[in-house]
Amino acid sequence: MSRKMIRHAALAAVAAGALATPALADSPASRLAGQEAQYPPWQHGANNDALKRGLEFTVAPVDVLADFHGTPIDPALVLYVGGNYFFAMAPLVAAFEAEHPAYRGRLYWETLPPGLLDRQIQAGGTVTVGNMTWTAQADVYLADLQKVSAMIEEGTLEGRPVPYVTNELTIMVPAANPGHVTGLRDLGRPGITLVMPNPQWEGVARQIRASLVKAGGEALAREVYGAMVADGRTILTVIHHRQTPLLLLLQGAAEAGITWTSEAVFQEQAGHPLGHVAIPSDQNSQAVYAAGLVAHAAHPKAAHAWLAFLRSDAALSIFERYGFKRIAASGPRLPEETPHGAPASR
Repeated sequence: MSRKMIRHAALAAVAAGALATPALADSPASRLAGQEAQYPPWQHGANNDALKRGLEFTVAPVDVLADFHGTPIDPALVLYVGGNYFFAMAPLVAAFEAEHPAYRGRLYWETLPPGLLDRQIQAGGTVTVGNMTWTAQADVYLADLQKVSAMIEEGTLEGRPVPYVTNELTIMVPAANPGHVTGLRDLGRPGITLVMPNPQWEGVARQIRASLVKAGGEALAREVYGAMVADGRTILTVIHHRQTPLLLLLQGAAEAGITWTSEAVFQEQAGHPLGHVAIPSDQNSQAVYAAGLVAHAAHPKAAHAWLAFLRSDAALSIFERYGFKRIAASGPRLPEETPHGAPASR
């Protein structure tokens, strides 16, 4: 090596060392790094089963594509998953691929609100995010039982719905609970600011409204989803499972928001400074999660394998980590004719 090359290498090493030196604990750079660590996608690449990832370029909060997982290039199975359990998909996919190794690295899944995923199905599976457009039509659609049943009735899905777990509501708050929220009635209190799912996209808004009525009558429901929306004290989200914790945690834009219990459990398990206020059973509302086969699915064998997997002990045990509850043994069962199989050859 020439002296010039040695000198350049030495200078590069010095520069690299300077860049690698950690910022002071209370510097602007360290504070920014701490904030960026709390932005999605939150699971550090675990929610992606692609085997060849090439250049890894994720810069929170500006370039993340947090609700699109795996590779849409020649997938063996495409799942459209209601986004409020995006966090459970990484272990679910890993367990599924352990049982069906032929699918390893060949799943693609999205975790958007159910209403948006329905619209994407109607658009032939095409979606545009920022400056990028791609197509990956769903094989399986996963949302609440009422939505899945309605889509079977209209012909978007076919066969029978496959229910698997239930979930209940809670009130997500910053860890310090600056709004001093103790229950649903507090959400209509003067001076409080809320972040709530938009009924246009989010099925959970239906259960939330029912719980508000149980706690404070129609007056409370109209206040939270009517007057407070009109005067800006209720912020309606487009994708509540991402925006609710961010608005509470990083932006300080709200003091409370109603979510599913599982979402609050995940945020707390992740170490984010958030907490939740339990809703009494007589005021709570329950969702039954279900899945359905998309009509004319491109990968029906893989789709049926996933539908069967959802009712397995391995899958249900994963859901239970986040506060979901199993469907009672007497509940609806899978059709006996459900086939199983590996993906077709590529």
